[in-house]
Amino acid sequence: MSRIDVLLAYPKRTLGVLALVLVAVGVAVGSGANFSASSANPSNTFTAGTLTMENSKDAAAILTASNWKPGDTQTGTVDIQNTGSLAGAFTLSRSALTDSDNANPMSAKIDLVVKDCGDFSGGTPTCDAGDPAKYTGTLAAMSSSSALGTFAANEKHRYQFAATFNSGAGNAYQGDSSSATFDWTAVQS
Repeated sequence: MSRIDVLLAYPKRTLGVLALVLVAVGVAVGSGANFSASSANPSNTFTAGTLTMENSKDAAAILTASNWKPGDTQTGTVDIQNTGSLAGAFTLSRSALTDSDNANPMSAKIDLVVKDCGDFSGGTPTCDAGDPAKYTGTLAAMSSSSALGTFAANEKHRYQFAATFNSGAGNAYQGDSSSATFDWTAVQS
């Protein structure tokens, strides 16, 4: 009996051996003939930055003047710092203006100059005549925000407020008072 006769005599055995040979060939071709490589970057982290500020006179007056007569001047300083991790565009505005005499509002006779005395990068700044003015006008006229510039993270500036009771104020202003709130804001830049 030849080999072909044996294969034809036992067809189930022949199909089983043929199937086993095909599986063996498939494993041999699919397993060792290819190169491969892989790489991973684990622990990717995303954190939001912050924009916060510190006010050296937070919830307190920058300056207070009492018993004023026309021509008197009062000054005060405040330090404003970007304590966040992001740069921000800082502004100054006035709110909550009140006058004791609405017919003769004292705020219209208070001449206000706000100067940027500089940042603290070279030490504590001094307020000098050549410092840039960020606001000049009456307290009453300070109705919009004044741009102070962009502060980098941890940048700190000193501001001087100089208020003068206008020398042209007449008797109608005797005993009057005025008060206001100064607001500092920052928007990420």
